[in-house]
This record gives sequence, structure tokens and C-alpha cells, in this order.
Amino acid sequence: MATADLAAPRRDSKVIGLVSTGHFFSHFYMLLLPPLFPVLRDVYGVGFTELGLTITAYSLVTGLIQAPVGFLVDRYGARMLLVAALALESVAIGAIGLFPSFGALIVLMMIAGVANAVFHPADYALLNASVDPRRMGRAFSMHTFAGHLGTAAAPITVLWLMAVSDLSTALLICGAAGVVVAVLVAMASDVLAEVPRESTRHAAGGGSRAAGLAVLLSGPVLMGLVFYVFISLFQRGMSQFGVSAVHLLHEIPLTEAGTVLTGYLFAAPVGVLFGGWVADRTTHHALFAAAAFVLIALAAFGLASLPVSTLQAAALFAVVGFAAGAVAPSRDMLIRSVTPPGQVGKVFGFVSTGFNIAGVVAPPAYGYLLDHGEPAIVFWAVGVLALVTVGTVIATGQQARRG
Repeated sequence: MATADLAAPRRDSKVIGLVSTGHFFSHFYMLLLPPLFPVLRDVYGVGFTELGLTITAYSLVTGLIQAPVGFLVDRYGARMLLVAALALESVAIGAIGLFPSFGALIVLMMIAGVANAVFHPADYALLNASVDPRRMGRAFSMHTFAGHLGTAAAPITVLWLMAVSDLSTALLICGAAGVVVAVLVAMASDVLAEVPRESTRHAAGGGSRAAGLAVLLSGPVLMGLVFYVFISLFQRGMSQFGVSAVHLLHEIPLTEAGTVLTGYLFAAPVGVLFGGWVADRTTHHALFAAAAFVLIALAAFGLASLPVSTLQAAALFAVVGFAAGAVAPSRDMLIRSVTPPGQVGKVFGFVSTGFNIAGVVAPPAYGYLLDHGEPAIVFWAVGVLALVTVGTVIATGQQARRG
């Protein structure tokens, strides 16, 4: 009995490590090119607008096929799809260094977007099937934490590699690292459990596409999608436009305003780990998330209405980052609680498109506010969106209890 008790946590740790490593590279590749835009502009002879379209193409492809990929995950299993996605995205990113053509860049980024669409549905399906439910909150938190690490590691890694070599070599090395990791994950993938196909077919009404769509169009799952959209809307306001807004509103020098965002970025992963610990110790995930959203709103309203120094602004940004990070494991536990057995891939694939929807809507909206001299409204909007999210999380929690 003692041996079994010790073996289970070790197995869970291995599962979480493998799945989280894939999520690390997903976020790593997502932010690999933007720091290189000044260089890529000269390489391809295009402007920043055209380079921005490469990220749009990547995100749009991911958003369009993420839910269909969830159906594939539930029907055929997540393990090999995850390995294939990691290998494909790694090859696509590395190949950018071999083809100095803007057309090739667009195509390769779209291929990378296809691969990226696999990670969320596959990751959550594997964690749900493989990890002890008593440790599921911490599993989700480590998964999200790894994504934060990938985002943080990408700029410094690719810029350092380019400084000691060249652009092509830097991209090839980053791509090759992912291929190596994909091989290692494949070799160790026997520990990753799949949901039995029999239970999947039974839960999906015999596996029909219509039954699967009915799950996605059910009230609880649609509310989960809205929940994800609103979370991403206010987070993008802080992370993508917070520096500009605090610079214009409080006349904080741009160099200091950048350090304010650092407080947000460092506090978020700490909050994720704390949120995972909380998620495994409470069943009141909706109430915990709602409290965090109220805290976010109060901090955002403070930034919008109070005269703050650089240090005070950094502290308020850190509060938002910590609270937003702490919500993530409870967010995932709530979606898990409204997901029928055998449907994890398609449900998480579907609700995760909320991030992509917000990615299309939020940037032009916040940019419009700044262009028209309304930086305070950026923070008012973040606060109001956080409060609206309280309603979506409470509604999702109510749906979970009814289920």
C-alpha cells in the first residue's frame, strides 16, 4: 500500500511534467517572432503592419480549428496528436530560418497555428485522464505556469541566440529544441492515459458529430466560452495596453512604465501556483474566482482614478497579475466540472477559442481608446470587464452544481 501511495504522486508528476513541457513550447513559439520584428522588417522588406499580419494568421488559424481538433482528440486520443503537434510547430518555426521569403513566413506561421490548436484540447484531456483528481488543481496550475515560463523565455532566448550567431541559426536552434523534446515526450508517453474510446462513444451518444455539437452548444459550455472571452479581454487590456495607458495617464516615463508591466508579468505565475494550491482545497471555485475578479476591478479602478507614482502603479499591476494568475486553475476546474465524461478535448478546445475571440476584438478596441486620448478608460474598461466576468463565473458555477 505504501509503495502504491508513493508511486501515484510520482506518476502524476511525470504526466504533469510531460504535458506542461509541451505547453511551455506552445507559448515559447507564440512569442518568438515579435521581438525580432525590427530585424525581420529588413529581412523581408515589409512593414510592421505586414509582420503583425503573420501573428494574426497564426492566431486566426488556431482559433478556427481548435474546436474541431478537440473532436479528434476525443475520438482518436490525445497522446500522439500532442507529440505530432509539438514536432510540427517546431519544424515550422525552424523552417522560417531557411526561407527568407515573406510568403513562406505567412505559410509557415499558419502551419504553426494548426499545430498550436492541438495543445489546449490535448493537454487538458491528458491531464484529466491521467492525474489523480485530488491533485487536478495543482496539475492545471503547473500547466498554466509552464505557459507563462515559455512566454517569458522566448524573447530573451531568441535575442541572445541571434546575438551570438545570426537570425537563421537562432530560429533553427529554437525549432530543433522542440523536435528533440517531441521525441523525448514520445519515448515517455506510455505514462499518459487516454480516455477509453468506449466511454467516449457512450458519452457522445455513439460518437455522432451531432451529439458532440450538442455538447458544445449546451448552456454550461457556452457560458464557459463567454467566461473565457471576458477573462482574456481584461487581461489583454493590462498586458498589451497597460504600459501605454499608464504612461499617458500618469505621465510615468516610458522606461519606468515598462517596469510596471514587469510587476504584472512576475506576479501572474506566482498567482497561478497559489491558485492551484487553493483549487485542490476547495470546491467553491466560482466564489474564489469571483473574489479575485472583484480585486482586479478595484485595482484597475485605482489606476484609472487615483494619482499614482511608479511604485504604486507597479503594486496595482502586480495585484492584477497575481489575482488573474490565481484564477486560472479554478477557471479550468470549473470548465472540467461542466464537461461530460469523454468530452474534455472538444470542450476545452471550444472554450479556449474565447482567447482567440478576445485577441481579435480587444487590440483595436483598446487602441481606439488610446488613439482618442482616453487612457483612463482603458483601466475603467478593464475593471468593468472584470466585474462582468464575476457574473459569468457565478453562472458557470451554478451550471456546474446543476450538472
